[in-house]
Amino acid sequence: MVHGPFRGVVATYGRNMRRTPFSPAFWRSPLRGPWFTSVLGVVLLGGITVLFVTGLLSYAAYNPDLSAVNDKTPGKGLLGFYLFSWPTDPHWLYRLTQGVHVTLGITLIPVLLAKLWSVVPKLFTLPPARSLAHALERLSLLLLVGGGLFEFVTGVLNVQLDYIFPGSFYPLHFYGAWVFFGAFVAHAVLKMPIAWRNLRQLREERNDLVSLNPDPPTVSRRGALGLVGGGSLLLFGTTVGQDVDGLRWSAVLAPHGADPGSGPGGFQINKTAAYAGITAADRSEEGWRLVVKGRTGTVRLSRAELLQLPLHSSALPIACVEGWSTSDQWWRGVRLRDLAALVGYDGDPPDLFVQSLQRHGAFRRAALRANQVADPRSLLALFVNGESLTPDHGHPARIIVPAAPGVLNTKWVAELTFGDL
Repeated sequence: MVHGPFRGVVATYGRNMRRTPFSPAFWRSPLRGPWFTSVLGVVLLGGITVLFVTGLLSYAAYNPDLSAVNDKTPGKGLLGFYLFSWPTDPHWLYRLTQGVHVTLGITLIPVLLAKLWSVVPKLFTLPPARSLAHALERLSLLLLVGGGLFEFVTGVLNVQLDYIFPGSFYPLHFYGAWVFFGAFVAHAVLKMPIAWRNLRQLREERNDLVSLNPDPPTVSRRGALGLVGGGSLLLFGTTVGQDVDGLRWSAVLAPHGADPGSGPGGFQINKTAAYAGITAADRSEEGWRLVVKGRTGTVRLSRAELLQLPLHSSALPIACVEGWSTSDQWWRGVRLRDLAALVGYDGDPPDLFVQSLQRHGAFRRAALRANQVADPRSLLALFVNGESLTPDHGHPARIIVPAAPGVLNTKWVAELTFGDL
């Protein structure tokens, strides 16, 4: 027992401790508990797994092993073990995978925040490590929380075109995804058996998530889950429209959800000609020349000369990493494999390096694999929906390739180089 003047000091110290997050008495919400946390964890287990897989597919779609032009992630090593030549069929493949990735990621934000809120007392548990196993669990939890917040925040910023983070989005998001998912798998292995038991029993067990002295409840745990689900549905409804024809008016949280206008060029764009620094002189049909390089030398073609070549049409969408996409548009132009034949590639065409007139922003250059060049639907497009390309859609010429990310469908093309890159 404590006697004399020290009794008041100890009592004061005890009261102060209860006012800090490191005291169990600090956390008084009656909602926290293993069942509430387990339900959220099971939802995230499925959702984050889909996010991780579709994110890796998005990275593969950039053909990062093709050249240093596309690869924004140096030193990936074993993390690139799964990479493969991105296919051109079905032509809507990237529209589907990236649309699911972005829409699902935004939809899961309320679930993630609720899950983090439900387990936040664990971050302040003392002592920090009771054993080696406990220390590893705490480390995985820190990586899980930090990695999750990093991935979701950078993903949302990318969707909103707000690149306020240092460095390129692609390597940051790529490495962050591996750190987050590694911690997520470790955490799931440790906790999922307990989560399933909590769900089956449908009752609370006393643990360090349950408040010792809870405040009076103002909503039930099922009611709280309903609020979380309602928030997710609201975000889904205000995001999915950027991918679904007829619902674009509902995508109020997406930067490309606004009405893009009418007419042949009335579909979404990412960057305008003015943003890219493209002047009227740059795209003048009198002054512009397409430079085509290959095995037999260099060919320079005006737009009028391109129009004398065999023209073909393709119905293809545009889908971007930010999650937005268009319906199929009718493109007309010269097949890429026909342009390859002009510089000595009469058989199977090789890989292709594309240079844009673009002065500002990323992806002024891009590279395409041979299978993309060989596809008969892959065009150097001169027209869209029956009219010449508008300046914002890439006049005087742009690339359009089935199933390719939007940034590889280069606008304002200046030069094509076929061969080893």
